Amino acid sequence: MIERLLRGTPGHPLHPPLTDATIGMLTLATGLAVVGFAGVVEEAAAKAALLALAGGLVVAAPTAVTGFADWLTIDWGTPRWRTATLHLTAMLTAVGLYGGAAWAQWSGYRDGTVTTAGLVLAVAGFVALTAGGWLGGAVVFVHGMSVEANRRAEEPARPDERGT
Repeated sequence: MIERLLRGTPGHPLHPPLTDATIGMLTLATGLAVVGFAGVVEEAAAKAALLALAGGLVVAAPTAVTGFADWLTIDWGTPRWRTATLHLTAMLTAVGLYGGAAWAQWSGYRDGTVTTAGLVLAVAGFVALTAGGWLGGAVVFVHGMSVEANRRAEEPARPDERGT
């Protein structure tokens, strides 16, 4: 039961959909920081950036727990493990940078401005987030983690399905 809560079901892993929410909110936070720092709707963007940072960091917790549960199942030392470990490292770095951005942006939330530190940390977090997302994609699409084969595609076609 615990494994299903942490890993999902065969062919329907839990970690990837959670990454969508985390990456989406943190990307939004970065965009809002950039727009606000540039002076476009600065007060609204400054406040929204902190809210998006907070939301992304909250969702990052279950995303990290489910990803770590998956990582523990990988055979150590394999190419899949090395890629997944780089993914994990990049994502922890991103969350740390975004945590710093949220802390640095707190005063900007109250004042309606995007702080320089908040902007720099959010952009650095976005770089790490992008690298981590790319590596996470490689874990799935290159190394086949949590991919259930389409059994029907592996079966030979019956005569009535070949169009003959």
